[in-house]
Amino acid sequence: SGTDEHGLKIQQAAAAAGTSPPELCQRVSGLFRQALTQAAVSFTDFTRTSEPRHQRAVRHFWGALWDGGSLYKGSYEGWYCTPEECFLPESQLAERRDAQGRPCKVSLESGHQVHWTREENYMFRLSAFRDPLQKWLRDNPRAISPDPFYQCVLRWLEEDLPDLSVSRERSRLQWGIPVPSDSTQTIYVWVDALVNYLSVVGYPETHGEWWPAAHHVVGKDILKFHAVYWPALLMAAGLAPPERIFVHSHWTVRGQKMSKSLGNVIDPFACIGRYTLDGFRYFLLRQGVPERDCDYYDEKVVKLVNSELADALGGLLNRSTALSINPSNTYPRFSESCFPKVLDHRGIKGMGRASAEDYEFVASVASLPLQVASYFEGFQIYKALECIALCVRQTNGFFQRHGPWKLNRKDPAEQLWLDTIIHVTLECLRVYGTLLQPVIPHTADKLLSRLAVEPEERGLSSLTFLPRYHGRPCPFEGRQLGPDTGVLFHRLEKSRQHQIETKKL
Repeated sequence: SGTDEHGLKIQQAAAAAGTSPPELCQRVSGLFRQALTQAAVSFTDFTRTSEPRHQRAVRHFWGALWDGGSLYKGSYEGWYCTPEECFLPESQLAERRDAQGRPCKVSLESGHQVHWTREENYMFRLSAFRDPLQKWLRDNPRAISPDPFYQCVLRWLEEDLPDLSVSRERSRLQWGIPVPSDSTQTIYVWVDALVNYLSVVGYPETHGEWWPAAHHVVGKDILKFHAVYWPALLMAAGLAPPERIFVHSHWTVRGQKMSKSLGNVIDPFACIGRYTLDGFRYFLLRQGVPERDCDYYDEKVVKLVNSELADALGGLLNRSTALSINPSNTYPRFSESCFPKVLDHRGIKGMGRASAEDYEFVASVASLPLQVASYFEGFQIYKALECIALCVRQTNGFFQRHGPWKLNRKDPAEQLWLDTIIHVTLECLRVYGTLLQPVIPHTADKLLSRLAVEPEERGLSSLTFLPRYHGRPCPFEGRQLGPDTGVLFHRLEKSRQHQIETKKL
């Protein structure tokens, strides 16, 4: 992760704030680092495009483009959008009126005003890469996902690909990397920013250890830069395109795009304070569908988090570890006589004490780890969490169906079945806790600690569910449970503003 720090908008923002671009970037990149740290997002490297290692990589990359004959100097004119740092074709513009009521043109995507600009720039021969780009995508149908974005890029490649301006006049843009051997020009900010993917893996010396096995995660608004311009630049510099480009859509707020002018921008620090870190992470990952914009509002967060984390998951842990149900506070034994193994659970009427529904539920949980791993790998985290939430509901149904609180402990047969119900439930909770670690780290840790699962027993690779059902020993059986630290996840209250609005209705 990191910050893209060069460009005209940074230069202008620093001037407006009465500071220098390096000082502004130092402050803003610090805020991003703080946000990632506070959100428990780890990174192996936080890169900044103003760093010497990056500037050196950009100069070398420019040299490779020049040596390969992909650059030439030419005159360029068009509508330029400073906030988006790019020239826009007429098809991406709309007529509006400015603050003084005068007619003006704005970007359709962002609404920002554009200005007609004519410059002498270095140009990149993008037009020469249409066929190689089409071949790359035809040969690699999973290169861009989800599929709607892959199809979108294919459509772009059916249109004309005009050559691109890849530098700006230095007299207009000083805050950037100068073009090697031409001090009158500055390398265009987006070319500089894209090379970041190479500089962070040691380009131009040691990048081969990683490249091209790179997966980019990008917003849909910068898809053309990453899926058309960047692969073409890489090919021109003698490098392969990245292995995968995962694309995500945007969050809207009550159906509207976030905008400073509307005042509906969401502050992540405030959300973490209000919903807890795990609650906020869970909502975003559970509701964030990459292929379409998703809507955010307070009541939605509260309802989802309360229902799935506080009630379903927290309630299940609380019920299955309560002293009234499990007075010995241990991971009880599983009884094969109560829950005998069957080769095919479909159509059976139940054996021992287990019903056909129980066998279906256990089969669902057994297939969950591979299913979740596959969804995580495919960047469909919301689908993984959907599957976990469904299994949590099924486990609650299993527990409720057999009512262990009704069983007579003094009857040895009843005690065996009681222990088996609790064992199966705790095994399910152990699976959910393990799979949820990347999403809700603190809650998952609290859950696994309550089940006495040691840190070295929390890996995905060693996750085996209900080994005793398959005749293998269970390392947790008979183990004393961890300390009871209270409610797993506290229910969230509706915001005061929502309560006032509801009363008005």
